Amino acid sequence: MADQLPTHQQLIVMPDDGADSVVALIEAANSELRLKQFKLQSPAVMEALLRAHQRGVQVRVMLNPHTSGGDRWNDEAYAQLQGWGIQVAWTSEAFPVTHEKSLVVDRTAALVATFNLSDKYFTQTRDYGVVSHAPPVVEQVIAGFEADWNREFFHPDLGVGLVWSSVHSRGQMARIIDLANTTLWIQHPKFVDAVILERIISARERGVKVRLLCGGKHGISDWDIYDTFSSLRVMERFGVKIRRQKHLKLHAKLILVDGAYAQTGSMNIDRSAFDLRRELGIESDAPEVVERLKATFQADWDSAKKYRAPDPLDPSLHEEGELPPDPHFVHD
Repeated sequence: MADQLPTHQQLIVMPDDGADSVVALIEAANSELRLKQFKLQSPAVMEALLRAHQRGVQVRVMLNPHTSGGDRWNDEAYAQLQGWGIQVAWTSEAFPVTHEKSLVVDRTAALVATFNLSDKYFTQTRDYGVVSHAPPVVEQVIAGFEADWNREFFHPDLGVGLVWSSVHSRGQMARIIDLANTTLWIQHPKFVDAVILERIISARERGVKVRLLCGGKHGISDWDIYDTFSSLRVMERFGVKIRRQKHLKLHAKLILVDGAYAQTGSMNIDRSAFDLRRELGIESDAPEVVERLKATFQADWDSAKKYRAPDPLDPSLHEEGELPPDPHFVHD
């Protein structure tokens, strides 16, 4: 049929594609928009939501009320949306933090992203988003939104290619790492989970060539730096090649297996991301998505320098070569 929806995926890369890529998705809405966000501070996105509302689209927005450190970044956006007459709610109290970054356009497209809707993430950070048109994926993101909106329990089907926390995201991440036969490329900022650490080391022990792009200390909280530095040091001892990304701030969460399969999404490699928070990721074997992810990772790898994590117990070494601290850039 001529009007049949595509079932393939598209990749958004930040900062290459910028705010315009998200605005274009919002502009495509004819009837419904569902947005669930950790941080909404982009004037361009806010204005696009208002235009959608004004043309009769049912817009519903869920915003995370506060970070784990107590910062209330979304109060201004909440008040502005409410003032415009747009339906807005805080995310479900079942989770201490909702870190999910999703957008559903009508019932035809779902964006699952690593980036927040804030100008910093459109211009300064490496981030990814996958837009899926597959009906099972779109309908499940909608179901997750409706469950959280209505404060109901959500039972996702883990077989459609979505990765949910706090359901079984650790197991799903471990599963794709276990699939690696030749190469494993990892682009993640923090490492605070022993299960995933062991899986990465096991891949290296069976001969998989592992490349890891991290962000060093930048954006890592004081309580996560011990595990992250220790994990990086242990992986290096087993032959994992580690570089620190600095030409862009690293906020992406990406695992590439054998150059053919990818997982990306909101969850860090972090116990709380797996077990406590609402998070959402997506898997892809779409050639156009994977090829662009590979090319982007390779470019970032080529621009990065070899990194040896300092002793976590020696704070005098922690700032060496780091980007200036940014209180508004924290891996929550």
